[in-house]
Amino acid sequence: MAKKFSVITPIDGSVLLERDFSDRGEVEKILERSQAGKRVWANTDLEERISYLTKAVDYLVSKKQEIAESITRQMGRPLSQSPGEVRGLEERSRYMLQIAKEALGDFTPRKIDGFDTFIRREPLGVVLVLAPWNYPFLTSVNSIIPALAAGNAVILKHSTQTPLVAEFFRDAFLHAGLPEGVFQILHIDHEDTLKLIGSEGIDFVAFTGSVEGGRSVQKAAGNRFIGLGLELGGKDPAYVMQDCDLTNAIENLVDGSFFNSGQSCCGIERIYVTEKLYKSFVDGFVDLTRQYKLGNPLDPNTNLGPMVRTTAVEFVRGQVSQALQKGAKLLTDAKDFPFEKEGSAYLGPRVLTNVDHTMKVMTEESFGPVIGIMPVKDDHEAIQLMNDSPYGLTASIWTKDKAHARILGSKIQTGTVFMNRCDYLDPALAWTGVKDTGRGISLSIYGYHQLTRVKSYHFKG
Repeated sequence: MAKKFSVITPIDGSVLLERDFSDRGEVEKILERSQAGKRVWANTDLEERISYLTKAVDYLVSKKQEIAESITRQMGRPLSQSPGEVRGLEERSRYMLQIAKEALGDFTPRKIDGFDTFIRREPLGVVLVLAPWNYPFLTSVNSIIPALAAGNAVILKHSTQTPLVAEFFRDAFLHAGLPEGVFQILHIDHEDTLKLIGSEGIDFVAFTGSVEGGRSVQKAAGNRFIGLGLELGGKDPAYVMQDCDLTNAIENLVDGSFFNSGQSCCGIERIYVTEKLYKSFVDGFVDLTRQYKLGNPLDPNTNLGPMVRTTAVEFVRGQVSQALQKGAKLLTDAKDFPFEKEGSAYLGPRVLTNVDHTMKVMTEESFGPVIGIMPVKDDHEAIQLMNDSPYGLTASIWTKDKAHARILGSKIQTGTVFMNRCDYLDPALAWTGVKDTGRGISLSIYGYHQLTRVKSYHFKG
């Protein structure tokens, strides 16, 4: 009998759907089909590949409302916000297809009389995409579209919290008419995923998830010479400077802290504010936070839904409790958000002051609706604290002085530096990180680099 898994909706804790896990025989068949598919696809003209993929993107865009509701029911994001994921998917997909010719075109380093020399980018073969539940389309499309555009076959293994996302992708590529074996999905458990990574049929793994998950992926691939893209944790800081637009900073940092219930690798998790602005910033931040409506994500008036599961809620509560024991002050709690209930996945935003870096809430990834706010006396202290982290995905600076922001940005250990913005991916820029945030690049021209190998051509006469 096939093993099954259930998706528990965080809306009310009920079983939303069940799916069968693929057994080893099914996995082997998918690997076989991918080997045949990759040869056909690699020999398909780039223009034709782009045409297929454009049809698939069009299909997904046409299903925006259906997709939005499926996201809400599977992982709890408010229905008023879920359509934004399809807009982001469209923006990233169309941009990556737009630059495909430039990114994949031949490069001629120099001209030499009597010689024809150039470097060509060729597909790796089969790319395994391991995608998470928190932004289920956006995290996966970052690799799926450029991998396919580059001529690779793709196998998508999505989180067991969001299997419908994989099925939407499958339907889109079937609708577009991709050759058999070029795009396939798998529902498999953790153990079989690690076995698949170590199998000969996989040529690259794009993983988005936890640091421990990244270590498991790296270990599983340890005996094979394949590439890995590992987008792991984050503890993204913000520095609010005296010359900032205070209203703009508060509005964007509240949103950056609590959108998607804080379940974002590039969400704001800690804020440092210049001393002279600290009280005004905290007062404004708390006032705006208390205006959020926590509730059933299917209610169009809700702008803060449940976390993905009750264990995630308990983790955040544990961080808050530890901080309070060490002297932190809690400025918002359950009384401000009546929909919050013990034992449920619903948790209202938590704003903490009197925090420091002895507290886990300021140093360990929270991945939930909690924020610590600290005053700093100058740039030097702010940069020291921003860099005092095992992670480095994004950081934001809030100021009107662009030249000064450039200087500070060069000192921050991070993959992306924002000024007066946060929690956003520009598909034209490389999405990458440092330290325990992982390695590899997605999006931009550079995102194509890790999904291809280079071959040099040196012809004489």
